Amino acid sequence: MSESVASEKAPKKSWFKGLKSEFKKIVWPDKKSVAKQTAAVAIISVLLGALIKVLDMVIQLGIDLIV
Repeated sequence: MSESVASEKAPKKSWFKGLKSEFKKIVWPDKKSVAKQTAAVAIISVLLGALIKVLDMVIQLGIDLIV
């Protein structure tokens, strides 16, 4: 019984060691890059929202004219 418990704990330690070594390989972006990407996402989101709103208004106007 004690052998199975010991064998179950051993892979967890190596898994955490592997996870730690993988985290060391990550290249984190600098603040300037993150700020640029965040601004780009926000601007594109606003522009797409405005485009969808305009298309919705045009389609609604077309439906109102037909009906």
